[in-house]
Amino acid sequence: MHELVRLLVLLGAAGIILTVAGAVAIWRADEGRRIRRGLKIILKGDLHGYLVAGGRGRGMGFNFTSNQVGVAWDYGAWGLVYRLDELVGAEVIADGVIVGRTHRGETRRALDSLGGAEHRVALRLVFDDLAKPEFVLDLWLPADETRRGAFTAAEALEECNRWLARIEALFRRPMAPRPAPQVAAPSTPSPTPVVPPSPEALEPPELIEDQAEEDEAPF
Repeated sequence: MHELVRLLVLLGAAGIILTVAGAVAIWRADEGRRIRRGLKIILKGDLHGYLVAGGRGRGMGFNFTSNQVGVAWDYGAWGLVYRLDELVGAEVIADGVIVGRTHRGETRRALDSLGGAEHRVALRLVFDDLAKPEFVLDLWLPADETRRGAFTAAEALEECNRWLARIEALFRRPMAPRPAPQVAAPSTPSPTPVVPPSPEALEPPELIEDQAEEDEAPF
């Protein structure tokens, strides 16, 4: 009887442990949390605002302490870091048409309608970078209709419009000037030390005694 009770207790404890471990694994595997962890690693600090493209494994985040923006692919497995002053614009794309935008030095063009889209809603970030000048977050696609927790097309447009306003406010912040490139000064060769000649070297050479006697001998 005692053995049976002990066995039931062990089985119950094992079940609880497995349930907790499974819940923790599911929590850690959540797409949004994975991308957030990846962005924190990329930016080497806390996030002061981030956006995740659910179902696409992409996200972007800001760190205002270091004045950087990070973008991530593959559920936060890798990404890029830009300076905030390299972010020069943001655009909302709905069904292939730019329906809202904000760029440095321009007035924000807010969305005229939040009624939705049929094929795609995306937020495009534009950077002053030759290698990677843009980063696109697809916030809604038709396949998202069956994905739990996904934006609807109208909700995606509303989220894009909010981010346009945030980025425009960011553009109005005074930015620290870029550090001037450090140009190395040409190295000046050190002068070669000149060793003065010894007094002996300045005296005329003495005649060898034998040679002098030979010169004085008669023919």
